[in-house]
Amino acid sequence: MTLYEELQARGLIAQVTDEDLIKELINNGKATFYIGFDPTADSLHVGHFMALCLMKRLQMAGNKPIALIGGGTGMIGDPSGRSDMRQMMTPETIQHNCDCFKEQMSKFIDFSEGKALMVNNADWLMDLNYIEVLREVGAHFSVNRMLSAECYKQRMEKGLSFLEFNYMIMQAYDFYALYQNYGCNLQFGGDDQWSNMLAGTELIRRKLGKDASAMTITLLLNSEGKKMGKTQSGAVWLDPNKTSPFDFYQYWRNVGDADVLKCIRMLTFLPIEEIDKMDSWEGAQLNQAKEILAYELTSLVHGEEEAKKAQESARALFSQGNAADMPTTELTEEDFTDGAIDILTLLAKSGLVPSKSEARRAVQQGGASVDGEKVTDIHDVFEKEKFAGDGIVLKRGKKNFRKVVVK
Repeated sequence: MTLYEELQARGLIAQVTDEDLIKELINNGKATFYIGFDPTADSLHVGHFMALCLMKRLQMAGNKPIALIGGGTGMIGDPSGRSDMRQMMTPETIQHNCDCFKEQMSKFIDFSEGKALMVNNADWLMDLNYIEVLREVGAHFSVNRMLSAECYKQRMEKGLSFLEFNYMIMQAYDFYALYQNYGCNLQFGGDDQWSNMLAGTELIRRKLGKDASAMTITLLLNSEGKKMGKTQSGAVWLDPNKTSPFDFYQYWRNVGDADVLKCIRMLTFLPIEEIDKMDSWEGAQLNQAKEILAYELTSLVHGEEEAKKAQESARALFSQGNAADMPTTELTEEDFTDGAIDILTLLAKSGLVPSKSEARRAVQQGGASVDGEKVTDIHDVFEKEKFAGDGIVLKRGKKNFRKVVVK
């Protein structure tokens, strides 16, 4: 099976241009390709997983990845999939986020000896002259065609700022700059980026001639990957200080039955033949598949030792109701009022819910318990003495736990 055939078998490829040329490039390790990452936070999250795993797969086959950090386009904001304009960030915040990204990406991509590059589009976008952009780049874009792009059509009803309207031009210029400066001949992205990516391919061919070798390929990043990035209690981050290895493991252990094999195909490096044998699994076997998925991905991000600890803790939790390595929330004296804390504050402080309104809903729906006993009254309070010793085990839903102690 060729690399391209494997990508197809794993369900990664949605659409391509110049398919024969793309096959020739990636199957023979001749591709220098890029994937863009907007530095909107100081950590990558699981919605980036598919892109990172793809970069690792292609690099293992001899291709050269370029991780493009959107330090310049981050000053504008991508309107794709948005109903409102993104908040603008300071250059200092963007640079900090870029630094954090590289550290996390290094677990997937080998940046040594020029085997991969990380570049920031601020290096060329921030120095562009506006008149030069209008003449050299803007002349190649049709406003009518731009407005027909899905990413813009979704925003037209609420209002699309001229700032955001320029995003497609900036992303197209990225591919042109990467092609010129680094020999980048292939771009990957989510299905919500298709119009922007085609614009980049078209810009290269218009400026450098029809024979310019610039291809595009899109993955199911938006519909299948980006939705993985959030849960009811917030985003699932790759940074262990934001999402513990245990919570990270639990996130994948709790995927739906209908999604587990799809995730194993797309995100793990298990052989296709081994995964194919799982297609007939059902019932208890799907729980085994979820353990495999959770272990493989936790090991990839946090290392084998943390993956083993998370797996052992998860098994102990479900068999005995507690676990030594369960994520722990520490309360302070300030968290108590008259020596007690109410259930809504407790749930919110623990991080099991993002707000007190979500805590209220969890209690009213019978989804909260303390030390195995369901809490049904939103006004329930717990004395500080209850947290003495090993603390309490707080639970939301069937599979989300926290140990809560007093500092």
